[in-house]
Amino acid sequence: MVAIGTLIAYWIDYGCLYGPDEFSWRFPIAFQCVFATIVIIMMIQLPESPRWLLTHHREEEAATILAGLNGLQRNDPEVLIQMGVIKDAVRKAGGGGKVPTKVLFTNGKTQYFRRMILGASSQFMQQLSGCNAVIYYFPILCQNALGTDHNLALLLGGINMVVYSIFAASSWFFIERIGRRKLFLIGTVGQCFSMILTFACLIPGTSSAAKGAAVGLFTYIAFFGATWLPLPWLYPAEINPLKTRAKANAFSTINNWLWNFFIVMITPVLITQIGWGTYLLFAVLNALFFPIIYFFYPETSGRSLEEIDLIFAKGYIENKSYVLAAKELPFLDDTEIDQYSRELGVDMGDEEAVSSHGSFKEKRQSEAHLMPQQNAQA
Repeated sequence: MVAIGTLIAYWIDYGCLYGPDEFSWRFPIAFQCVFATIVIIMMIQLPESPRWLLTHHREEEAATILAGLNGLQRNDPEVLIQMGVIKDAVRKAGGGGKVPTKVLFTNGKTQYFRRMILGASSQFMQQLSGCNAVIYYFPILCQNALGTDHNLALLLGGINMVVYSIFAASSWFFIERIGRRKLFLIGTVGQCFSMILTFACLIPGTSSAAKGAAVGLFTYIAFFGATWLPLPWLYPAEINPLKTRAKANAFSTINNWLWNFFIVMITPVLITQIGWGTYLLFAVLNALFFPIIYFFYPETSGRSLEEIDLIFAKGYIENKSYVLAAKELPFLDDTEIDQYSRELGVDMGDEEAVSSHGSFKEKRQSEAHLMPQQNAQA
């Protein structure tokens, strides 16, 4: 939606250039009301989140929505188990009450601070990868480096937005099949090599060589649209728990717009002062992002919010990489999540330390005889 909206906005702006002066700026601003109206109308019929309903003790409505989402009856055991798991998660998250800001800076088995930084750093890296330098200043590159006239430069910028939208839409098909980590890494490598191609083709200073730079920016926006455009908006919401999600996501979004502003403001200065060095800088930054993603970003694809909690508890208790903990933790159903939670002690308060006694396998075997009772209670 972001990419398609950018595409629509770009071509509306381009078309309005041919209108009267007043129309050329008034209409693009006013036309945004069309999309706002669509959102308002669609929101009227949207149900509340089952988690929010259970937080506010509206269990009947939550059961109806969960049953509808799963295509089951409201009294189906699977629906009842899901409600039990969500209510337990809400209880551990403080019952939906106001969360003090200081909680965001705690670690331990919950790793709230680490998880907030992981989410925010993805937004930080998205902007420092050079995306808005390409989106906003592509026509300027075409005019300065390729020697095109103003109209052709704007048309090429519009084509760049078409490429952007097409590849952004592709993420909708691949993001669950490939996973977050792999897409992050693929996008980082693609963006890095695209920037290398761009600055290398600008070094000779000829219009023929600069055509390769334009190709580099086209490939950059393709990789960005398919990977780094959606992922930093998705990852913080998945990596942060219910208890700190609102504030942690707010911090992530602050980082996005703060560094967006920074990049957009400095890019014209960089292009003027160091020319092709601007794209060399972005290539280096993208290269630096690769080890950060590889060593610190656990996979969240296919995981429930409760499983993400278990990944960080497991990594902390067993003193291992959280990336490795995510790989080792099997995909769990609702009943298994409940058992693993007790094994890892995530029901305890945030301030309580947890020690690991015996192997994971031994603990699972020692509690196996309790499963029938646990299922009945659930």
